Amino acid sequence: QVCAQLCRRPCYCPWVPPRCPRGSPLVLDGCGCCKICARRLGEPCDFLHVCDQSQGLVCDYSTASAGTGATCNFEDDEEGCEVNGRVYRDGEVFQPSCKIQCQCLDGGFNCIPLCQEDVRLPTPDCPYPRRVEIPGKCCPEWICEAQDQHLLRDARAVSPLLPYPCREWGTEWSACSATCGVGFATRVSNQNRYCRLETQRRLCMLRPCPAPPAAFPAVS
Repeated sequence: QVCAQLCRRPCYCPWVPPRCPRGSPLVLDGCGCCKICARRLGEPCDFLHVCDQSQGLVCDYSTASAGTGATCNFEDDEEGCEVNGRVYRDGEVFQPSCKIQCQCLDGGFNCIPLCQEDVRLPTPDCPYPRRVEIPGKCCPEWICEAQDQHLLRDARAVSPLLPYPCREWGTEWSACSATCGVGFATRVSNQNRYCRLETQRRLCMLRPCPAPPAAFPAVS
């Protein structure tokens, strides 16, 4: 009866099919008559306005009893994750920004950086490297500044009230080079007078080395 009320024969469809937003394909409506834009996840739906079945979506009427109307939802009970107001299916890979890539896993998500977090130390051909944002590019890049510009900025930044002349930056201390006894740990830091990246070392000792076994006298 519902089908007979909603589906009119013959079909009267617009001459030009609608332009669908990105990710929403053209499909036949619930009467199999006119082409419409498939409803996406979380969008309202009914018998006539169908959901995108290619994405595994069905019209979920479980919320209709609460007075909110039916919405498109996944057919099964797979867990998903929501990021910035958008829901992703379990196992789906997405990029919230051009700098990171994430994957939805068991209701949460794991992300990895797409930009290299390398550290460039001063070299003779580039004594004052600096990482800057380049217009039109996603990842920052290293540039080499002139010496006079660097010294001028250092002179402006130095203050007797601050322990360091600029914003502190450094890596974590590395593991000790020796498993027992005295060794070295290294890190890259700019905590120096000129705020330059440099490799720093310090002594470390995880535990004392065991004493060598005592020599037994020879038995004749």
